Amino acid sequence: MFRTASLADLPAFRCGHAQDPEAATGCTVVVAPEGAVCGVDVRGGGPATRETDLLRPENMIEAVHAVVLAGGSAFGLAASTGVMDELAARGIGFPVEGARVPIVVGACLFDLLVGESAHPDAAMGAEACAAAFARTAEEPLAEGNVGAGCGATVGKLLGGERAMKSGLGTCGLALGELAVVAIVAVNALGNVRDGDGTWIAGCRDDEGRVMDPLAAFGAMAASGDGTAPAAGGPCANTTIGVVLTNARLTKAQASKTASTVHDAYARAIKPVHTLNDGDTVFAFASGEVKALPDAVSVLACEAMQGAIVNAVRQAEGACGLPAARDLIAGR
Repeated sequence: MFRTASLADLPAFRCGHAQDPEAATGCTVVVAPEGAVCGVDVRGGGPATRETDLLRPENMIEAVHAVVLAGGSAFGLAASTGVMDELAARGIGFPVEGARVPIVVGACLFDLLVGESAHPDAAMGAEACAAAFARTAEEPLAEGNVGAGCGATVGKLLGGERAMKSGLGTCGLALGELAVVAIVAVNALGNVRDGDGTWIAGCRDDEGRVMDPLAAFGAMAASGDGTAPAAGGPCANTTIGVVLTNARLTKAQASKTASTVHDAYARAIKPVHTLNDGDTVFAFASGEVKALPDAVSVLACEAMQGAIVNAVRQAEGACGLPAARDLIAGR
């Protein structure tokens, strides 16, 4: 019935990473060379996004050529310019009097306080885009401290020194010909738990163990200072993801799928969608398979939950912060 899916099941999409490990930042690009329907849903209170208004169902554009997930906060939006240039150089985009105009949307997470002070730029975006074309369909997409997850962290309720390293994860499911793959960079204020409810990464107590996020939140509220930025300051968190599918969806249906996938964020991350998060989900549909929109949403939600867990399980400790694998090894 259900089976595991991978990017090999979705040949209409190409995916690639670029990163600077020393600076602990990077970007991940998903390209649809022929264009694909895209929807979005933003739930966090501090998003850094590009061209999301054109994804509203009433607006004109029906085909998007790339989705960019990047670090660097608002600075990281520059990576999308490089992706646009690379796609145009490859002849991808809408034809306009001899030129090509690729439609590129994206979202960024805040990793400026991890590693060196740097952010993805146009050159890094172009590099990630080129890597997407160089990667074969059968080659697994790297997870962990790569791409947009290079500088990702979780569990910052009691400050960055109690946080843990997170990263980028993927997970896919298929039902018959219908396939869905989720890709997510998890940089949450809250903690992450696995499918059985165990907290596997997040805010650590004095013994270095992952603590209950409600206890951490209570301690933050009682202290009166917590990790909330000053009014008008930067949003220091954000989980950004994209679900890819071969389903035939309208923009409205893709946006509904993106909305439903936030349920996976709520299942796996606590707290989530806070004013200190910019949580965003894109849904990218290439249209080869006729499918019930609700079936797409169900598979996408399950895949995203698995991808979030993989993002923390595949991460490696960095910049003085342990990862989930370090705590498991230390038991």
